[in-house]
Amino acid sequence: METQSSTEAPQSKSGKIFFIVFGLLILGSIFATYYRIMIKKNYIIEAQVDCDPYENKCFIWECDPASDVVGEKCTGDAEKNIWYYNLAKRNASKIPLCDSETDETCAPMICDSEEKDCEQIYCNEENAVEQEATCSDPVEYTKNNPLEEEDDLSGEEVQCEEGDVECEAGSAEAECAPDDAECESGTDQDEPSPITSDVVQ
Repeated sequence: METQSSTEAPQSKSGKIFFIVFGLLILGSIFATYYRIMIKKNYIIEAQVDCDPYENKCFIWECDPASDVVGEKCTGDAEKNIWYYNLAKRNASKIPLCDSETDETCAPMICDSEEKDCEQIYCNEENAVEQEATCSDPVEYTKNNPLEEEDDLSGEEVQCEEGDVECEAGSAEAECAPDDAECESGTDQDEPSPITSDVVQ
């Protein structure tokens, strides 16, 4: 009986040590993961972001006319029924805390110069299959959707307030053609020059 109890004591002690070491390893792994994700935010986020089809090959998402699911069904608005996007990857620690819907300067998924773990992924034959989407062609898109020319503001008439001599002079100069010396000189003669007279005694 004494021999059996003496052999069980070392086994029970080694078993306790094993479970203690195993538990410490688990706790250490949990703490390291928590520190990396919650505190350092050292992980990669992938998101779908707006893509300019005039400049890049974008993924094309189109609504499903047969679907009733919100976000997939068609809305009746042609601009909302199709979406051009690309994939963006960035380290979470580099992403600013801002709202792009209320802040026009907010660009959380735009990479800084020479930033590591950050990339913009555009559409190609391989990743289009993974996204279950098709690719846009910038040349073809520009051909089918030409950019509208900006309005020429130079032709708009400037409304001057009554008595505003500087505004009236400026608008008169604006009406002159470039390098039209006669027109430009004429604008300087709008105001009468003061008349001086010599008094003869």
